[in-house]
Amino acid sequence: MRIMGLDVGDKTIGVAISDLSGTIAQGLTTIKRSSNKKDFERIKQIINEYEVGMIIVGLPKNMNGTLGPQGQKVMRFVEHLKEAFSIPIILWDERLTTVEAQRVLIEKADISRAKRKEVIDKLAAVLILQNYLDSQKNK
Repeated sequence: MRIMGLDVGDKTIGVAISDLSGTIAQGLTTIKRSSNKKDFERIKQIINEYEVGMIIVGLPKNMNGTLGPQGQKVMRFVEHLKEAFSIPIILWDERLTTVEAQRVLIEKADISRAKRKEVIDKLAAVLILQNYLDSQKNK
């Protein structure tokens, strides 16, 4: 079974997918947000194409563990996602994931600011999913 990772933002949704063994996450695409209906149609296409059996959604929390406005938006999105799909959906603490993605793109990939904007959400989804996959290995 493959697992999908989502980094949900106001304008885009970064999408990552695991390999069949659930060991490695790779970036798949970035969905430009328009409406939940259209966003969910695209997510459904990916679920069907890759035979996804679970979704991990990054939950942005404040450093003290509380939910801010963006975290509350993601919670509402996930409520609708659970109504639309009958596969397990897990929220995953994504504190500092975007910061880490920025650092990777600057230090390791030496990618320009314009190019970073294009791939940051997809890379954040990869980091969210990979952190989840790694946590499952230790169980």
